[in-house]
Amino acid sequence: MAEGWYEEREGSARKDIVLMTPVNRELLVRSLISEGQMNLPAAAYTDALVLRWEMEHFFDGSWVCVGRSEDLRYAGDRRAVRLGHERILVVRDESGELRAFYNVCRHRGHELMAVGETASGRFVRCPYHAWAYGLDGELRGAPGFGKSDGFDKADYPLVPVRIAEWQGWVFANASGEAVPFEEHVGNLGDMIGNHGAGELVTAARQDYEVEANWKILVENYHECYHCPSIHPELCKVSPPKSGEDHESRGAWVGGSMELEDHAETMSLTGESFAPRLPHLAAGQEREVYYYQIFPNLLISPHPDYVMTHRLTPVAPDRTHVECEWLFSREAVETEGFDPSYATEFWHITNGQDWRACEAVQRGVSSRGYRQGPLSPEESTVGKFVAMVARGYLEGRVEQTPGRTSETVQ
Repeated sequence: MAEGWYEEREGSARKDIVLMTPVNRELLVRSLISEGQMNLPAAAYTDALVLRWEMEHFFDGSWVCVGRSEDLRYAGDRRAVRLGHERILVVRDESGELRAFYNVCRHRGHELMAVGETASGRFVRCPYHAWAYGLDGELRGAPGFGKSDGFDKADYPLVPVRIAEWQGWVFANASGEAVPFEEHVGNLGDMIGNHGAGELVTAARQDYEVEANWKILVENYHECYHCPSIHPELCKVSPPKSGEDHESRGAWVGGSMELEDHAETMSLTGESFAPRLPHLAAGQEREVYYYQIFPNLLISPHPDYVMTHRLTPVAPDRTHVECEWLFSREAVETEGFDPSYATEFWHITNGQDWRACEAVQRGVSSRGYRQGPLSPEESTVGKFVAMVARGYLEGRVEQTPGRTSETVQ
């Protein structure tokens, strides 16, 4: 059942400011407190209006990962992607830099490419009336307008979108109002820098369609409290109670888990069949990490590869997941290299997680659902839940918030 929209007016010397909150504020307080913290209210997982609000504020209003920069290697390469409510075009220009534009022709508004479509060439041509744009977004050709008085191609460039490349991933901000990307990502680069993700190449990719809210997938990712119940393969190579949370400066949460003494990495046998990543610090060869850059990129660095999940909400109860496995170029170029030792392990583990997440979705959709308490073993989940709850209250997420014992004002 839709909870509706909730308002609170703040006094201002100039005017009243109306803060629109998509979920009942009193229920959100339970998701912010340090002692006795609860998970989110049902509407956060089931209400189409809440998802619409999230797409506007958490996705359009933030920095969203749209893929790997290696997918656009050469000048003229381009791809149309979805970004919250928006659709954008990411282009590699003639100087080798990435640019992004709204996927909208300046003539009559026809989209330039369908979402998911890729192409290459010196010009971006609208399929409707053949207006053509350079890789810099400038209008180069407009059939039939050559003799029109007062028409100047310089007045009709594509509208740019903010874009950032980081560690080999591409991020875009549709609203243009997010904090600088460096503030958004904060100190996460210090955490994953030794894994050299920017130097790695994609060796495998798997897409999933999961019948669960995107936040349920994220919450599941952030805890191993459930691992003894559903992940026998994982528990053979990593103690489920190992590891710790990491201190975040920026809009991310995450931490570590340890490998069992016999295990070299996350695989069904614990064996690795790829070289260890070359820049690891002492001790990092015995750990696996789990980080989320809000809102949609989950990064899991291993001693020998980096796995990611990139989430795209489709509906309140459906999420598209693109899973990628990144290895060193040395590994990928070795004759006979086969990443299946990693992909097979995680395909099994992902499947176990997806079934659990879908069962949670059915549960939160029931009249019998009530907010439940978070375990001390779900501390990272608590940070994410507090991030979302605070984002509902403030209209955006800029950094990981601390939980509070005080009533939200």
